Amino acid sequence: MLKNKLLTFTLALMITISLVFTGGCFFGITPTATTESASKDAIGEAWDIIQENYVDPSILDSANISQGAIEGMLKALDDPYSSYLDAETFQLAQSFLGGSYDGIGAYVTMKDDKITIIAPIAGSPADKAGIKAGDVILEIDGESTTGMSVAEAIIKIRGPKGTSVKIQLLHEGQTTPVEIEIVRDTLPLPSLNYRMMGEIAYINITDFTESTPDELDTAMRDLNDNNAKGIIIDLRGNPGGLLDSVVEVASFFLHDGIVVQVRSNQGEIEIHNVNEDRPETNLPMVVLVDANSASGSEVLAGALQDHDRAKIVGTTTYGKGSVDALYPLSDGSGLYITIARWLTPDGRLIEGQGIEPDITLDITGDEELQWAIDYLNNG
Repeated sequence: MLKNKLLTFTLALMITISLVFTGGCFFGITPTATTESASKDAIGEAWDIIQENYVDPSILDSANISQGAIEGMLKALDDPYSSYLDAETFQLAQSFLGGSYDGIGAYVTMKDDKITIIAPIAGSPADKAGIKAGDVILEIDGESTTGMSVAEAIIKIRGPKGTSVKIQLLHEGQTTPVEIEIVRDTLPLPSLNYRMMGEIAYINITDFTESTPDELDTAMRDLNDNNAKGIIIDLRGNPGGLLDSVVEVASFFLHDGIVVQVRSNQGEIEIHNVNEDRPETNLPMVVLVDANSASGSEVLAGALQDHDRAKIVGTTTYGKGSVDALYPLSDGSGLYITIARWLTPDGRLIEGQGIEPDITLDITGDEELQWAIDYLNNG
């Protein structure tokens, strides 16, 4: 596992090179060692037969055949977010959690077997071109996305600054597709936006990267200097990120105890506790969530809810309760697979369920934000 880090991304990573990950759950017959051995032998036997007998040996390419075999195994998992990454994509995947990227700037996921926009990044080329949350991507540069994995779609959309990509998409609620040509740009990727709104501190966490705890530390120092009376954490549209960063962020708001439990494929539970070295605030809090708050953002919301530390407000979250990891292969390529499930401090499994808010609202956008400000101002 790269850097021994766990990824909680679900819904999305950036089209700038992000990968979106969700996992499924299956309980079945565990193959015996004999069955496993026979299966491996059959793979080798098939390769030997093809090498020795295929009618046109000149077109045999061991790298392509190996890739096809790996992709076939992943397809058998019936998990659109467990992906094979070629060497180029794998190198990009290793660096997607910091710095800047060339791309169009949008979060994507797989929804109902369709590549779907979660949200464009504010001010990005995607945002300026009119891409909206809920848009379904039908074609990329004339190639249909039917059967395409999220990782494949992302790498096709991403590209050098100044180049363009044509995307055919269907806006939510519409019946006629539109084609948009977008010029890629270099996108800085801060993970947190902060501002004071009167006496209330507003902190919008867009995703959880290696820099998020440091960004939050700066915001927390500023809100203390401004004598904030309350905090709004906005996790709407947040697709997740690094589990380590989620734990560190939670540690700013929790005195002690469990942040999240991670259950491995062997049923073993690993506990991630609050980092008690972090400076903690006891200011009243509202956490805004929606149907696109996923994975790491659900970890944070679930922890704050179980510890009765904040009011979770909005709509039920996405329900992505899986942990994913990148594994390198010897040829420079790699695998991105679901390896575990996470549970809230009280042991709630969120996969497929989501976090139910303490207060459900039927308003959105700035109206929802104003509701949170009024709620905190009114005590």
